[in-house]
Amino acid sequence: MARRFSAPYQTEPVSSLANWARNLAVFAVVAVVVSIIIVRFGFLEIKPALATFFGGLGIAALSILFGLAGFAAIWQNGSRGMARILLALLIDALILAYPAYLGLQYKKLPQIHDITTDPIDPPRFDALARLRTGDGANSAVYAGLYSAEQQRQFYPDIEPIDLEIPVDRAYAIALQLVNKRKWLVIDERAPQPPRRVGRIEAVARTPIMGFREDVSIRVVADGDDSRVDIRSASRFFESDLGSNAARVTKFIDDLNTAADADALKPAKKTPVPPPKAPAKTVKK
Repeated sequence: MARRFSAPYQTEPVSSLANWARNLAVFAVVAVVVSIIIVRFGFLEIKPALATFFGGLGIAALSILFGLAGFAAIWQNGSRGMARILLALLIDALILAYPAYLGLQYKKLPQIHDITTDPIDPPRFDALARLRTGDGANSAVYAGLYSAEQQRQFYPDIEPIDLEIPVDRAYAIALQLVNKRKWLVIDERAPQPPRRVGRIEAVARTPIMGFREDVSIRVVADGDDSRVDIRSASRFFESDLGSNAARVTKFIDDLNTAADADALKPAKKTPVPPPKAPAKTVKK
């Protein structure tokens, strides 16, 4: 090993490769954060925003290469900068870990973006249809047979929700869950006679990037009970990386739990008025 232990370590020059690795890592953080802000608040169209994001990931990967090269240089000539390289590698790992996980999900999960409990007659996007426009946006029309078959294979538990409560209560509980999740409600129509079909259309957001994913919920009467169907579809991209299926599955579980709790509530008894006292008769 060519490291010069005889010279005081602090007098050794700092490796320029270590400086480059650290600076590129910091720049990558800035690029990624700026791209997330751009996407979440809609400052630019989706394509340039994503170009900024993937550019940040590319810079992080380049920082790793500079860090490895700097490590080799420090090993050979004894220069300083190991702390900067370790800092850069830590930052790069934090930046690239989640995208790497999503890459694995992309290979493992089906390339679909439209999930529904009723592939035969999915809830429509009416009010949401005008929002699903622009360059690269997915159609408001259901994705079709291929998507339904892939959903059946990968997410077989997603089925219509049959509730043993009246349709009005089912609609109220569904709307309450939508508001609790802070989805942006675009349109809501309570079930009205004679068909008694309720509809809720809302926009959900993915946790980090804030991509818009549209949700349509249909509540219909089934005798004295009710049936609820939900559809969740990404506004952009052919693959949703499982986000819509996860949203629908969680909503189904929460709706069933809330409906069961509502059904167990004791019915409110109508107070019975006390019987009227008989009118007094006056004897003459």
